[in-house]
Amino acid sequence: MRPCRSRLTLALTAAATVLGTVASVGTATAAAQPAGKWAPFTRCPVDAPAMLGADGLDRSPQCVVSYATSGTIKLGNTTVVTGNSNLQMGVVQNADGTSTVVAPPAGSIIADSATVPGGLIGLMCPSDVPFVTNICEQLTDGKLNKITATLESAGTPSEFNQIAGVMTDMPIVRIPVRIKLENPFLGNNCYIGTTSKPIMLHPYNADAPEFTVDRFNGADGTPNEDDGDSSRLNMLGSTQVDDTFAVPGASGCGLGLLGIIDGAVNLKTGLPSPAGENKLTLNDTQTHLGGLFAPGIVAPDAGKVLAEYWHGTAG
Repeated sequence: MRPCRSRLTLALTAAATVLGTVASVGTATAAAQPAGKWAPFTRCPVDAPAMLGADGLDRSPQCVVSYATSGTIKLGNTTVVTGNSNLQMGVVQNADGTSTVVAPPAGSIIADSATVPGGLIGLMCPSDVPFVTNICEQLTDGKLNKITATLESAGTPSEFNQIAGVMTDMPIVRIPVRIKLENPFLGNNCYIGTTSKPIMLHPYNADAPEFTVDRFNGADGTPNEDDGDSSRLNMLGSTQVDDTFAVPGASGCGLGLLGIIDGAVNLKTGLPSPAGENKLTLNDTQTHLGGLFAPGIVAPDAGKVLAEYWHGTAG
């Protein structure tokens, strides 16, 4: 049996060496840098057909961003401390009170990778599965044990409620996400949630945000409280929470090993986990809505004007 185990050890070590070069995308995705009051809207999808086609009368286009620098997410038995998270989208407000959400080309959410407490040992060791046990015995090296989790978009957000942004205990938007787990032994396709079966987040304000309005010149982003043709609504400082979502089990983990590692991860972490057993908390969130909706001003072809302004300040 020892030669067989030795070959397994060599195979695992080789896999770890090859896959150890895989890095999380996190916040590395390039973004534009618009100026002035447009500055927070670095990924607004102004060139999407739904945004460009908004006429400013029956359909009003807006850029939306909500970000936080810290928080936590509890999935089953595991709680991870999160870093920077940034949600961006375009929203077309329709005259009938409904809204259409438009995602940026690379997805609505970009987030820093977070380190999972205990690493791979904490997620699946010890185990009664011989193959998994052999992996656990290789995890004396901290680099092999380390595991990161990265929140990713798994579809276009929906059900955006602008009023909920200034209220408490009302879902603001529905966000489909998945979480990528990264470690040399997990391979490069290990996820909690998928695009076909995502985690559905419905964050709400646990406390009321500070609400302010900035009026500015859309063409250059400079403040103009009297005559500016654009406005930015600011909802600042609230703690956003969601404790209503369910979490599916992990899938795609383990270098194509037919779900052997999926089962070990799910067993140790308590996945799948039903609604009410999981929780997202985002601290000190900063939310901004920007568009051509200054009082008394109507902008024909508003979508095209918004795109022109955004690109003009982004350089």
